[in-house]
Amino acid sequence: MQGDTPTSKEPSSQGGTSQDRALAGIAMMCAGIACLSVNDAIAKHLIEVYSPLQILFLRNVIALPFALAITARMGGVRALRSGRPAAHVLRGFLWVVATIMFFTSFAHLDLAEATALIFVAPLFITAISAAFLKEQVGWRRWLAVGAGFVGVLVVIRPGSAAFQLVSLLPVTTAFVYALLMLSARWVDPKESAWTMLLYLTGTSAVLSAFVVPFFWTPIRIEDLWFFAGIALFGTAGMTLMTQAFRLAPAAIVAPFDYTGIVWATALGWLFWNEIPDAAAFLGAAIIVGSGIFILLRERGNR
Repeated sequence: MQGDTPTSKEPSSQGGTSQDRALAGIAMMCAGIACLSVNDAIAKHLIEVYSPLQILFLRNVIALPFALAITARMGGVRALRSGRPAAHVLRGFLWVVATIMFFTSFAHLDLAEATALIFVAPLFITAISAAFLKEQVGWRRWLAVGAGFVGVLVVIRPGSAAFQLVSLLPVTTAFVYALLMLSARWVDPKESAWTMLLYLTGTSAVLSAFVVPFFWTPIRIEDLWFFAGIALFGTAGMTLMTQAFRLAPAAIVAPFDYTGIVWATALGWLFWNEIPDAAAFLGAAIIVGSGIFILLRERGNR
């Protein structure tokens, strides 16, 4: 899943010019998205045998020691503590729900289609912020939100023979993911992005542990490498993206999140011979364009 992208609350301490940092941030963002795309492709392979909950649980359990080491190395001992653990529990629950729905969609949808639909998350964030958090959203961004949801309709084509009810799963995932992003406001402002990354991994592992015995399938020896791979690429992707936001402003690196659609299309074609049709490409382009417009408006005046 083009997973949680916690922007750093710490000023960058990296050397070099601002242009150098921006280029390094863009490179890390693109590399992180590539890793998360491979993570999603592995999940699509594993979903043929294992439940989404089991995949999520094992990925987080394997990744947790690495997340712990990375957090301690990058943020120090203080980064291992949280002043508001309840906020992290809520975020872990939202992460579990979003990931299970997204992984489930892989069993029925092309990788590129599922990925394109989840990119409506920024549109949900904008709408929720305006409706419930009373943030000011200008008419241009509202038009972008509306256009983005038109893009969703183009992709899923309700009422047509191509429509699948399961297409709503990535859209619902995007809504839950938007709640996850907004819930970061309840985390202690003094906590770093590394702390958020560690607790997101840890709490989702613990929460899924309570339920996973009811969905457990014995692990085949040949699949151990895939579980190790999904943990490796998932953790690497999150780490690279976190570093990207530390190196450069979000308005510069965030639009490169959409390179995930390119990776999803390439991986889907390479391993499952999935080729999105013209409508899927058009809808994805509308969704991406709307999201980038909103990001650019965030940079300027609302």
